[in-house]
Amino acid sequence: MVTDSNSKIGSDQSLVLFDGVCHFCNNSVNFIMDHDPKKKFVFAPLQSDLAKEILTKSGEDPDALDTIKLIRNGKVYKRSRAALEISKGLNGLWPLCYIAIIVPGFLRDIVYNIIAKNRYKWFGQLEACRIPTPEMRERFL
Repeated sequence: MVTDSNSKIGSDQSLVLFDGVCHFCNNSVNFIMDHDPKKKFVFAPLQSDLAKEILTKSGEDPDALDTIKLIRNGKVYKRSRAALEISKGLNGLWPLCYIAIIVPGFLRDIVYNIIAKNRYKWFGQLEACRIPTPEMRERFL
């Protein structure tokens, strides 16, 4: 991820790109923030100019909104792999979820894709991307 945007991301931080109009995705961001006291993760909606810039420069489709993406040390993780990588960085027992990495990615992603495909129907959709509270704002790019 060689972009001018790197200056906004700390060297010890990873960027989580999420669907900004998805209730489930927004709740997932809240969950990550609640379980990330060391602020290892910063966030941006997939719909943002920053996300489009980073994804384009990383060779990813900037218009693909169907998956969470984690950018860490220039590497892009998607779907279940992104979720597992994020779980590794959370406090409590959540890093234990990473053991699911032993399940082949194509099998993990079957479940992930079912949820992603139905997320608006099951969890709803917002009219616009979230507006973070003042205390959350520092973690949004």
